[in-house]
Amino acid sequence: MLNDPRSHGLWEKTAPQPPVTSSLAGAVSADVVVVGGGYTGLSSSLHLAEAGSKVVLLEAKEIGFGGAGRNVGLINAGMWVMPDDLPGVLGPVYGERLLDLLGNAPRLVMELIAKHGIACELERNGTLHVAVGASGLKEIENRARQWAALGAPVTLLDAAGTAKRVGSNAYTGSLLDMRAGTLQPLAYARGLAHAAVRAGVCIHTSSPVIETERNGNRWTVKTAKGEVTADWIIVATDAYSTGPWEEVRNEQVHLPYFNLATRPLSDNLRGSILAGREGVWDTKEILSSYRMDHAGRLVFGSVGALRNTGLGIHTAWAKRSLKKLFPQLGDVEFECEWYGKIGMTDNALPRFHRFAPNVVGFSGYNGRGIAPGTVFGRTLARLILGQTTEADLPLPLTAPSEPSFRAVKEVWYEAGAQVAHFADARF
Repeated sequence: MLNDPRSHGLWEKTAPQPPVTSSLAGAVSADVVVVGGGYTGLSSSLHLAEAGSKVVLLEAKEIGFGGAGRNVGLINAGMWVMPDDLPGVLGPVYGERLLDLLGNAPRLVMELIAKHGIACELERNGTLHVAVGASGLKEIENRARQWAALGAPVTLLDAAGTAKRVGSNAYTGSLLDMRAGTLQPLAYARGLAHAAVRAGVCIHTSSPVIETERNGNRWTVKTAKGEVTADWIIVATDAYSTGPWEEVRNEQVHLPYFNLATRPLSDNLRGSILAGREGVWDTKEILSSYRMDHAGRLVFGSVGALRNTGLGIHTAWAKRSLKKLFPQLGDVEFECEWYGKIGMTDNALPRFHRFAPNVVGFSGYNGRGIAPGTVFGRTLARLILGQTTEADLPLPLTAPSEPSFRAVKEVWYEAGAQVAHFADARF
């Protein structure tokens, strides 16, 4: 994307084409202007347009350019925070609302895919949170107990049951979550864009917002060559925010994350590794995640940036790690490599912001963007349509605030991942 093969890698190679778009030119009017062409922006645009609103979406680069087009493709329920901890962090009212909304969020993703016929390699076979060592097993036991108490369809598997599903003896157990699944993330974003265009949304790419202006009860949102006047603005730029809402980027610590994809595996290998096509991530502090795409490529990723010395270090680590996990693979060669940024908030939870009158947005998905981004986009649409109120939202209103030592932490995460991966899986 934008002539960079390491921005979207396999996903750009295998995704259907996006709708034809152009940059904004001239002055137009709308009910709502949505800024950002990821899951939140596309979902909110689609739901608003289906309810009869006139919507213009402005994307600075291309559809799915940010995290929406780069992630590994796990449709997870909930967030990183343990279910029992949410009421303590957010209070009982918001904690319970968020648990309910995000616990059911994968269902909305799958419903939209079915409704709009989105070709995005959807797999409904769940995800496996695999435990590394005794501490990892304790973590997933606690998570399983807490979700089961809420009625979630989760199952705790022992080491043998995990090995049977994964195809590796590396884990002490796993948590199978049947609410979840996998998809081709850029294909899903582009499919949402096609659905939004069919519903009447006008999408303009290569149209970064440079300025906003309040005129009475309406907003004027300006780009280099055009402007949109609207009653509402949805800010859906998240970790890649620049311009008027750079404060959204600055309230998050960027964690680099990369993915590497093998060439399609043989039928025998596909039968011995993730035969059920679950998505996987582990309990390590510097976690790894992996899954199989429809062509039989094994997609494997972890924390780190594929640039400078990181490219060689992380690629070599991935080859060593896969050989230890799956000895049957032999020497691994990668067909594609790409990376991006995960925006981490200080409490590992997303945020709801009202930036100004009639200017709202959610951000800070902490590596859980597919289902939360989709459902929060619908939530913003319902707020603007008057179908819900601000007091009924699943998150409290907060003001953006920059975490201390943000820049230092970002340098440390990138360098620390290189140090850890240089040493890991060598013996």
